[in-house]
Amino acid sequence: MLRDMFKKTYTLIDTKYKNHSKNEPNIPEGLWRKCKKCGQPVYGEDVKNNNYICPKCKAYFRVHAYRRIDLVTDPGTFEEWNAQMEFSNPLGFPGYEEKVRAAQEKTRLNEAIVTGSCKIQGQKSAIGVCDARFMMSSMGHVVGEKITRMVERATEEKLPVIIFACSGGARMQEGCISLMQMAKTSAALKRHHEAGQLFVSVLTDPTTGGVTASFAMLGDVILAEPGALIGFAGPRVIQQTIGQKLPEGFQRAEFLLEHGFVDKIVPREEMKEVLGQILRVHGVGKTADEIVDNSDKIQDVGGESQSDIQNCAGVSAHTAAQQKTVSGVKTAWDHVLLSRKADRPTALDYITRLFPDFMELHGDRYYGDDGAVIGGIATFHGMPVTVIGQQKGKTTKENLKYNFGMPSPEGYRKALRLMKQAEAFGRPVICFVDTPGAFCGIEAEERGQGEAIARNLFKMADLKVPVLSIVIGEGGSGGALAVAVANQVWMMENAVYSVLSPEGFASILWKDSKKAAQAAEVMKMTAKDLLELHVVDQVIPEPVPACAEEMGRITEVLDQKIGGFLSEMSGLSGEELAQQRYERFRAF
Repeated sequence: MLRDMFKKTYTLIDTKYKNHSKNEPNIPEGLWRKCKKCGQPVYGEDVKNNNYICPKCKAYFRVHAYRRIDLVTDPGTFEEWNAQMEFSNPLGFPGYEEKVRAAQEKTRLNEAIVTGSCKIQGQKSAIGVCDARFMMSSMGHVVGEKITRMVERATEEKLPVIIFACSGGARMQEGCISLMQMAKTSAALKRHHEAGQLFVSVLTDPTTGGVTASFAMLGDVILAEPGALIGFAGPRVIQQTIGQKLPEGFQRAEFLLEHGFVDKIVPREEMKEVLGQILRVHGVGKTADEIVDNSDKIQDVGGESQSDIQNCAGVSAHTAAQQKTVSGVKTAWDHVLLSRKADRPTALDYITRLFPDFMELHGDRYYGDDGAVIGGIATFHGMPVTVIGQQKGKTTKENLKYNFGMPSPEGYRKALRLMKQAEAFGRPVICFVDTPGAFCGIEAEERGQGEAIARNLFKMADLKVPVLSIVIGEGGSGGALAVAVANQVWMMENAVYSVLSPEGFASILWKDSKKAAQAAEVMKMTAKDLLELHVVDQVIPEPVPACAEEMGRITEVLDQKIGGFLSEMSGLSGEELAQQRYERFRAF
């Protein structure tokens, strides 16, 4: 009775002294992990087998340096460099030595980065991997020194460099000495770049502060893991400073991709493959002569005979431009309408057929990414090339995505960035021109549309690599010319290229846009006309107007002709290529 009266008290006492061992399992430490995003417990082995990604919410766990190396390198190929380096406390900061020693004991690392050499899908590279467990991978003297020594050795041994960045920024305990590491690592990477070597920066969560403002953002190619926090100042600092709520997803990898600072977001399970592809494209490929030899082995496409294709390829430009189609001789206005057809092949259609391993890269590194200009790296029969195209859509949704093929300043700046990269690594540049003209809007003017086009013309005139531009649809004014200052300019038979649209021309000169068809004849904008004016060098025949069904035949012809172009240009030095381009346009 008395026990019942004080039941609650006795329950507490019983609970306090209760033996739990019989009722609860004894779970070994480290068997389960808690996901910081969804808050759910996950089996550690499942996390490991899933590339350290939460199997429930797909959130990314941070990866230790050696684990990261195991994930992306070929087994047994990693050789560590500068594994042990002497500790430095340049300011004599109290308690700093003890803090570093504690981090060393906890992580079993000498410092916050591991460097060395490795192979990735058979391609040799130098690699550095930051480890957030070591004082949030902050950059002090030793971290900066290890990165610099790695880059210097890679430059000497002619190796590409890959760095997986992860950092809270500068190491506060080292004051201005930490700040100097930003300049030191950047200077080493500049020399590595000038030596013609590749640097791939991979941004992981988090990459902030002085690391973001130095080596992390200097990659020739910048990749990022999904959802990674990337920025200079932290979100809380910014929010407190400006007193405003930040946009959704602010400073995440996807935000930086949209704003032009990241080339590609790569899921962790695809990282090794993507790095391998980048290294292959930047490696020593086949020569132009080897390409020509290989391109002679034409396979049947779309049921056509080899001889039919070769005959088509061998048609002279004049004959091709003058030939009759099923519907008879076309007028200039017919060519204009055909160049604008919704089902006409786009730049991506040509690129995916001619360059199956094309990897698109994004962003201008200034403001944003522009869907109207696509560009990236690929190989052409084993030879590394840079490919750039002005992209239209075939549906309303696609046209909105690509802004109807009208590039903004960031599109031209992206193209220029890729051209400069191509020059640095000795890759030919192949451009596909298809635009009604550069985008004319308030925002484009605010961001310097005219300057962006002018800058492209300025730099393309002096590029030290072969440049080929192919007008595949509309070549509208300066918006088209901005990617067409080339050693050779080709046109598809039904493409057009002009200073202005026929409608605009008729409106300005005749005050009547309805006279567009008449204007088209006067403007001499067809492939035939421009060949006679020496504005273009070749006309690519279209046995019937280009469409999806004819892409096999057309690209087989282009494949051969591109191989011939590369072979012809291969015998010229960089200075001779630039001079030839100068003389081509000087003739006008």
